[in-house]
Amino acid sequence: MYYDVIMAGFGGQGVMLIGNLLAYAAIREGKNVTYLPSYGVEMRGGTANCSVVVADEEIGSPVVGRPGSLIIMNRPSLVKFEPRLQPGGVLVLNSSLVPAAECQRDDLDLVALPLNDLAREVGNDKLANMVALGALVAKTGIVALEAAKDALEDALNPKYHRMIPINQQAMDKGAALV
Repeated sequence: MYYDVIMAGFGGQGVMLIGNLLAYAAIREGKNVTYLPSYGVEMRGGTANCSVVVADEEIGSPVVGRPGSLIIMNRPSLVKFEPRLQPGGVLVLNSSLVPAAECQRDDLDLVALPLNDLAREVGNDKLANMVALGALVAKTGIVALEAAKDALEDALNPKYHRMIPINQQAMDKGAALV
């Protein structure tokens, strides 16, 4: 098994956190994993992104050229990364900020969800990233949903552990919708 994903959005949307969380979940399952965050000029208003590779075998490089899936949280990220997605790849799109009609390709598996609205329903609009991760995990099976939920203990700073239950609810919400 080899699976790669790029997650992208504005700084502050939590894409680095869910990338890190996915990596911890894969480690909990005994899989090989790489996590590669990209900050650079993104910190000045562009897209922040990270890539995660999960495999049963050794991973030769953390660089992802043509990912099997994307989590896209905003329009600039869609413009930047949609062309790179493999044909038939999974695109989890935040339709709260980017209408599904803005996708230029019809050869991919589009999962358009109003992530911001769904996060608000859970009780915290900052959890759109967790809804997206729940949807990706349920759609692809890259890791078990329970592993992702359990990995919150590893990925979150201990001072935020009180937020684990609501983060788990947000992941459940995303998973239930695919």
